[in-house]
Amino acid sequence: MKKLFTVLAVILVLVLIGVGIMQWQRGSLTDPLPPLGGQDPTETQVQPDHCVDVQLIAAPGTWESAPNDDPHNPTANPWSFMLSVTQPLQERFNPADVEVWTLPYTAQFRNINAQQEMSYDDSRNEGFARLEAELADTHAECPLTDFIIAGFSQGAVIAGDLASRIGNGHGVVPAERIRGVALVADGRREPGVGQVPGTQVGGVGAEITLQSLNFLIQAVVPGATMRGPREGGFGELDDRTFDICAPNDSICDAPRDPGNAIARAQALVEANGIHATYATNPEVIPGATTNQWLVSWATQLVEQ
Repeated sequence: MKKLFTVLAVILVLVLIGVGIMQWQRGSLTDPLPPLGGQDPTETQVQPDHCVDVQLIAAPGTWESAPNDDPHNPTANPWSFMLSVTQPLQERFNPADVEVWTLPYTAQFRNINAQQEMSYDDSRNEGFARLEAELADTHAECPLTDFIIAGFSQGAVIAGDLASRIGNGHGVVPAERIRGVALVADGRREPGVGQVPGTQVGGVGAEITLQSLNFLIQAVVPGATMRGPREGGFGELDDRTFDICAPNDSICDAPRDPGNAIARAQALVEANGIHATYATNPEVIPGATTNQWLVSWATQLVEQ
């Protein structure tokens, strides 16, 4: 009798094990597989309600900004070229949808006539760091916000350097979050890199012309390193980056042959009359001034 109970107990255990296996197999066939990374593949990415659809960032040129300037209402230089672009856009769009943000930085250029100013290297490094931090902070909080970036002169160098880093996969935001970049009078302009919406010019950016003569440049512009062309160009952003240069502007349309290096360096400091005419010069973009084109371009990108 004892043996009979033992046999029955063994049989009962085997039956229970078999039922458990069948239920597990049935469940494994009907239950969905767990998502990779612990996330639901149908989950839609969202961001806080206060985030804007587009942030338009403007980088002013030398002497057109200050480190303590209000990025939403800049007053450091009321004649800043970028104000002729940002103010019409602020009037056009609801700030709840489009944020217009102007880079506040020490936009200076130490030279033999202004030894008290911040050096070009330090100034643009400060501007670049602040610009990159703004994009990084905004993207971290608002991952679906897109960016439009525009810069003039020294601001164009800063904006172009940022676009190059992003386009080549080293930026603080992914390239697909950049709707467009516009560079006006870029000192590192290189023919064939980026798009040209207006007049084609035959020269190059002054930083390309003078790169090989950095040791001489320091005599006129101490602390200004001429860095030449941007390695990798604008990468993935090449088709969305527009380089605008007025013919004979010594900042962006310098001869490839440096010739008299000291004279070229002085021209870099003083620029020329043409460099200050982008808001009125009809030879840059046929049918419109540069600021008019920028307002129209940015409007189309916002409304796309």
